[in-house]
Amino acid sequence: MHAAILVALAAGAGAFAPAPALSHRAAPLSAEALKIGIVGGGTVGGGIVEILTHKQEQLTACAGGVGIEVKTVVVRDKSKERDWALPPGCTVTEDVDDVLDDADIDLVVEVAGGTTFAKDVVFGALKKRKDVVTANKALIAACLPEIEALLEDVNAEGEKVSFGFEAAVCGGIPIIHTLQTDFVGDSVTRLRGIMNGCTNWMLTKMEAEGVSYTDCLTEASALGYAEADPTLDVGGFDARSKLAIMIRLAFGVDVNEDDISCKGITNIKQVDFAYAKELLGGTIKLLGVAEMAAEGHELTAYVTPAFVPDGNTLAVIDDAINAVEITSENLQSSLLVGRGAGRFPTANSCVSDIVGCARKGLPEAFAKKTTDVTFMNDFSSQFYLRIQYRNEVGIVGNLGDICAKHDVSIYSLLQKPESDYFVLITEYGPRSNIKKVAAEVEGASWCVGDTFLMPVATKE
Repeated sequence: MHAAILVALAAGAGAFAPAPALSHRAAPLSAEALKIGIVGGGTVGGGIVEILTHKQEQLTACAGGVGIEVKTVVVRDKSKERDWALPPGCTVTEDVDDVLDDADIDLVVEVAGGTTFAKDVVFGALKKRKDVVTANKALIAACLPEIEALLEDVNAEGEKVSFGFEAAVCGGIPIIHTLQTDFVGDSVTRLRGIMNGCTNWMLTKMEAEGVSYTDCLTEASALGYAEADPTLDVGGFDARSKLAIMIRLAFGVDVNEDDISCKGITNIKQVDFAYAKELLGGTIKLLGVAEMAAEGHELTAYVTPAFVPDGNTLAVIDDAINAVEITSENLQSSLLVGRGAGRFPTANSCVSDIVGCARKGLPEAFAKKTTDVTFMNDFSSQFYLRIQYRNEVGIVGNLGDICAKHDVSIYSLLQKPESDYFVLITEYGPRSNIKKVAAEVEGASWCVGDTFLMPVATKE
């Protein structure tokens, strides 16, 4: 794991200026203060207030003696009861202009969510030369080039405005700062990981307890793991937004998230876990993957369920945990694991960025950029193809002919006793070819319903 090193440089005081008070650690207490406005007083916003309140002395020391004060919190409904205490001197308002137009507020924290109101908040704050910290992955993934252009324009003159978004990707895992600072002398060749806690929890439960997808989703929603619209989770779109952001930081390439192949977990059946565990020796995970071709000029990326063999570290990442594996030339393989969501994991990442702004040490948001890499909306792998069939003569021969027609080589055919399903494992090849095979198989007289297709992840 890479630990961020906090360096605090204290400016010298005038000859007759009173010395700042010292804590028991001999660190200066607040000689000056960074005043912040928080837009969003829900789960994460409340967590931020609690951390800033309870860790005040520690955070002031880490910020080089700069205190951090919450001046205003913007909420949708002031009358709603909150599960966090309002800091002394803090105002609650329903008007975001009370933050954006307040010259005393130095930093705006956006944890309201969405991409419309949140965009107005983030862009409005930057234009008024306020630092911004956000946990909004959807906004960043959709508007990254616009945000970058605005930052360049705002920072063309005067004191630098900072933009922090550690909490936007994988909650409490410090993946953003790691990519911004710890790989500057390295070349990332692959990102691969479990980037959505809800779906990982569901897949873990489906495998361990034999729970159906529908029942599992109902329980995930009741426990608060799923978004209000669970399609963002189970459809893979939440993971895709995170992957798009990490692609820019790791490879310096802007990729429209809509161009990234995205498949969720809705079509996984219990029979897939049985084949994965009993006949193949592994499990199923929803993975986000981005990989640079060997020659370094083509990038592929996708979000999809994948068979993950035993021996791959990601195979043992269970429950609502996220993990991101970074493969690079210098460090070879690095793995970051932790809670990908929740009140305090996400709030902790926001506070880390707030402290970075207070000490003027937040990493450059989007420093790495290249224009000589082409994004390819296809990828190669071995593939798993599950097929339900009705008994007919010549099925294997017909399947072989279909595969040969689309230049797909068969690695193995698997069938559990007394099962009306069988599984085809292909040799390494492009997904576009195996999709043609799946489509033609579905039209065969012996095929029942739709097929299910997923890549086979490598062990290393």
